[in-house]
Amino acid sequence: MALPVYHYLDIGRLGRGEVVNLFLKDAGIEVEQALYPFDTTWPQQSEILKERGITRTGKVPAVEYKGQILNQHIPILRYFARDLGSYDGETNWDKYVVDAVSDIYIDWRTKWAENLGKNSPEFKEKHAPAYYDLIAKYYSDREGPYLLGDRVTYVDFAIYQSIDNDRRTGTLPPVLPDALVKFKETFEKRPRIAEYIKQNE
Repeated sequence: MALPVYHYLDIGRLGRGEVVNLFLKDAGIEVEQALYPFDTTWPQQSEILKERGITRTGKVPAVEYKGQILNQHIPILRYFARDLGSYDGETNWDKYVVDAVSDIYIDWRTKWAENLGKNSPEFKEKHAPAYYDLIAKYYSDREGPYLLGDRVTYVDFAIYQSIDNDRRTGTLPPVLPDALVKFKETFEKRPRIAEYIKQNE
């Protein structure tokens, strides 16, 4: 049986696709990677992917999985969580909390992408601190270390990537709330994540 195919930009550990990549690593899902240079060739490659039906928007990530093509990084995570019967809340309330935090993350990701290459003081000094303070309130509702306590869910991968991406772009607040520090430290000790980080720092 052919491996699932993961399509993304060749930009290291940045961006939306890396959230999906981390999830796949943790879930033990082996994939074939199709990585595209993010340079002057990308607009043409994007059109090719649209023509092939890999993406309707011309954007990635995209995952070819079990005869389906999955797009949009948070819906991709939700699909895998449902398919695997894991990585989500068990009760309707827990699923709501996971979805709510996902929406907050998406708002952050939009602003983060807009700020790339601009180094806006407003993003670093206003948006990023406000985002982490808000997220920390959700992570503080339970003992942690994950959003739902000791149960990891798909949104934890997104929140971890927001912390990691802000660190890489120099926009991470100098001090994170304790709940997020605890979460980050625990998340990085997950066996498959720890091995991946070791090989791809």
